[in-house]
Amino acid sequence: MQDQQLHWWQTRSFVVAMVIVAIIPLLWPQIPPLVDLPGHMGRYAVQLDGGRHPWLADWYNFQWSLIGNLGIDLLIIPLAPIFGLELAVKLIVIAIPALTVSGLLWIAREVHGRIPATALFALPLAYSYPFQFGFVNFALSMALALNLFALWLRLARTGHLRLRAALFVPLSCALWVCHTFGWGVLGVLAFSAEMIRQHDQMTDRGARHWARAFVRAGLGCLPLSLPFLLMAFWRSGDHVTGQTTDWFNWQAKINWVTMVLRDRWMAFDIVSVTILFVILLKGVRDSRVEYSRNLGLSALFLLAVYLLLPRIVFGSAYADMRLAPFVLAIAVIALRPKRGLSLRGASTFAALGLAFFGVRVAAQTASYGLYAQSYDRTLTALDHVPVGARLVTMVGRHCYDDWTYSRFEHIPGIALVRRHAYANDQWSMAGAQLLTVRYTPAGRFAHDPSEIVTDRRCRGEWWRPLKLSLAILPRQAFDYVWLINPSDYGPEFVAGMTPIWREGRSVLYRIDDRRQPAIPIDPAWLPPRRRPLAAPSPILPRA
Repeated sequence: MQDQQLHWWQTRSFVVAMVIVAIIPLLWPQIPPLVDLPGHMGRYAVQLDGGRHPWLADWYNFQWSLIGNLGIDLLIIPLAPIFGLELAVKLIVIAIPALTVSGLLWIAREVHGRIPATALFALPLAYSYPFQFGFVNFALSMALALNLFALWLRLARTGHLRLRAALFVPLSCALWVCHTFGWGVLGVLAFSAEMIRQHDQMTDRGARHWARAFVRAGLGCLPLSLPFLLMAFWRSGDHVTGQTTDWFNWQAKINWVTMVLRDRWMAFDIVSVTILFVILLKGVRDSRVEYSRNLGLSALFLLAVYLLLPRIVFGSAYADMRLAPFVLAIAVIALRPKRGLSLRGASTFAALGLAFFGVRVAAQTASYGLYAQSYDRTLTALDHVPVGARLVTMVGRHCYDDWTYSRFEHIPGIALVRRHAYANDQWSMAGAQLLTVRYTPAGRFAHDPSEIVTDRRCRGEWWRPLKLSLAILPRQAFDYVWLINPSDYGPEFVAGMTPIWREGRSVLYRIDDRRQPAIPIDPAWLPPRRRPLAAPSPILPRA
């Protein structure tokens, strides 16, 4: 496509405009409404405290170590003193979809010579389901990985192979520190591209040996290999916990693909995914459109990794789900028009792709606006929570998976940010996070998932019914109980508590009577084959 005249969707100004459009949904919300993000913000607050609030050290243990999950944890150190914690987090999160869009368009430019009109259909995946879930270190590393892959391609195209080797030794290590997943995906993309480059070079000399191209591609990617040593050091410690399990869960893998654009409106999100598959199908059925061998092989390699990945890796859940949007994104930008496609046909593709991106951005902006309003209403409760309060939060949810998440699951982390109050939503998994919980009086309410409560016992989950949580809550360990969108409960469960704030079904109670209420435990609240509980005891975290 190098000999073609630049069209409106191939100019630098258009790329800049798309990057700016990508950040629009995140401009209004004070706190980006991503499911896990408030919990991460609570960890940042402990990390940055520096002993100013000594009770935090009684509740949490924060210890620096070299792990492959430190992206925003490190970036927040220089930015928080300048902008404040909440704004600094927002600025970093805003950069993620912007970098994702720039990375996808840059890769398309390097591979095809010009940005193909079909590439615009991939841009809505900047707001994919893993991003909505709040896997922010992962999402940041993937956005950086896309841009680094584009740089890898550019240096190869311009013949600067020695410079590429020198640059990518430190860059790959930095990407690994941001999040291991991004480094792994960069390795897969770089290897597939290098394999095509090596094969094409051998083809020019009359050799057609994929095996030799495979070996040479591996040698070419050695500058990316140093993080293997970092990985071995990280995962070999005795303190590291977390299993790798749930292999080949085909039903879940199919579900993740249908959910790659999941946000609020199920029908709209599924139709949007269907459009992506229609575009991919055109590359097979439409004689005017073809797949690039370079990116086509990259997409196949990523698909193979997606199929082989288990759901849980080192105790971190949804490992395979995180990759699904990027398999689709690389496959979409692999498409390009053949020479027979007219300018009018290419312009039509570009206009449709731009309209698709614009509609998704408009819907995302409206959705985040609604989430921001619910956040603002709910967080007024913190005006009634004293600094340093021992707060236990219980967030209601259903056993079944609502397409529209409330985004409140880790809202207790904002209490830790704004009031330096106790938050029982923090993850406590050694080796996966820098923070672990040490507040033993809280018992089974010390950490995640004790903040999630349901109306009944959910099979296969650690979540407790709200009535059971209220009945066995160690009142001597806490000062306040914050119920958010709870299911029904009787007055006997909150006897000795005074409501001091209310918004809809949500209510904040002050604990006045610390005596344990004499409430009979219904066996239906308990897991199968488990005897009634007599006293609080520790529970295991859900990854």
